Amino acid sequence: MRIAVTGASGFCGTHVARAAAAAGADVLCLSRRPGPLGRHVPWDAAAERPDLAGADVIVHCAAAVGDHPPGSPAERVQQAVNVDGTARLLDAAAGRPVVWVSSASVYDPRPDRSLVAEDHPTDGGHLNAYGRTKAAGERLALAAGAVVLRPRAVYGPGDPHLVPRLLARVRGGVLLLPGPDVALSLTAVENLAEACLAAAGWPPGAYNIADAAPYRRDAVVRRVLAAHGVRARIGRVPLPLLRVVRPPGLSRYAIDQLARSVVLDTTKSRRQGFTPGRDLGSFLGR
Repeated sequence: MRIAVTGASGFCGTHVARAAAAAGADVLCLSRRPGPLGRHVPWDAAAERPDLAGADVIVHCAAAVGDHPPGSPAERVQQAVNVDGTARLLDAAAGRPVVWVSSASVYDPRPDRSLVAEDHPTDGGHLNAYGRTKAAGERLALAAGAVVLRPRAVYGPGDPHLVPRLLARVRGGVLLLPGPDVALSLTAVENLAEACLAAAGWPPGAYNIADAAPYRRDAVVRRVLAAHGVRARIGRVPLPLLRVVRPPGLSRYAIDQLARSVVLDTTKSRRQGFTPGRDLGSFLGR
């Protein structure tokens, strides 16, 4: 089996490429920079049609990420990669199986998300350009018969986003969080990588991917701080106050993700036989 992994030099793509190689696959790493192993096939997702020659399955991890407001200049870059790049990839795939890595950020934040199934609306309400362009890109993928995976808050070895941003928000021994404690789904990057390989044989459609059980937000934060040797007290900022004064660096999207319960219903992926084997304790060493 020859598996093409796009975005193979990035956080998720690196783990997918390594998991594919460990499973005995021949790996093609499509990215601007070489991936962790396999053969490097240079690809700029924002401008080029990918060379997928010889690939049996394509796992599309390449994405332009970032918490930018809808309509901002940065959205043009995300549109070029997440939407236009998807169109070029699907054309090059020419009917071969595609596993398209999306995000729970595609879900409309306005309805209740205390248990989010795959039929939750994805066509509006997005609080940043990333969610909006990922939703547009996955619509193309679904229309082409791809398997679309929707993880939430991916963490793990090499994480360049989640944990570093959390640690950076500690000020004077205090970490301010918006609103009360809530339940949240998280996705270990190893679980996502395993799902990417398994999903090549699943029926087309969208699937939520998350750790086996949701977490309590404040407990997760305390465990992460302790694992990194950071002594800090958690302070909770009332949501009405945040509507008047928003701390620097805490966007509307970030507030929504931290202050409202977002738990993914993973029944659909479990019915395909997928059982996530990693959790936060595996990452932090319990």
